Amino acid sequence: MRPGDKVPSENQLAEQFSVSRMTARRALTDLVNEGILLRSQGLGTFVSDHRPMSSMLEITSIDDEIMKRGHQYSNRVLTQKQLLASAPQARMLGVEVNELIYSTKIVHLENNVPIQLENRLVNPSYAPQYIDQDFSSITANRYLNKVAPLTEADHVVEAIVPTQEISDALEVTLQQPCLLVSRRTFSAKGIVSFANLYHPGNRYRLGGHLDFHSSN
Repeated sequence: MRPGDKVPSENQLAEQFSVSRMTARRALTDLVNEGILLRSQGLGTFVSDHRPMSSMLEITSIDDEIMKRGHQYSNRVLTQKQLLASAPQARMLGVEVNELIYSTKIVHLENNVPIQLENRLVNPSYAPQYIDQDFSSITANRYLNKVAPLTEADHVVEAIVPTQEISDALEVTLQQPCLLVSRRTFSAKGIVSFANLYHPGNRYRLGGHLDFHSSN
């Protein structure tokens, strides 16, 4: 069934699968609680738009996000190299133009389907061994948080149309909208990394919860 499709009623499911109505009701309730189904008062139960969701308000390692959903995580390292910072790259990392920096491009997969292309620049001053890591066994985010614990971050989220490189990496068409999260992370000493994180718009969503407490 596809998102938006109506699910058979409790009575219909009980008859179809030869179970009690109570069992059918419990199964539907469990699926609603997991976010797979959506109940609408007076209309019925429908298949929800159950795309993976990442929090905008915290930085987690993508392998943790995927495994918490009970899915398989894997990745493909496209590039892992040293380069001399261009003027825009130098501004992002707070280094001098032509200073040595590290660059990685990694595709993250959920159940063997690409869900994120991570283009990351790293300041070697805070993670000198970054370029030597085996990122098939540890994510870039997890490694950086280990060697240069993150204290703050800023990010911007926008919708984009993918370039050919992004389209190929995420296995989407050039017309498929994507989400871009541009994120700069800091340790206590300075800027650690800048990353552009690209997600297929039809496979991913971002969300968060704000809890406001009165100061009185």
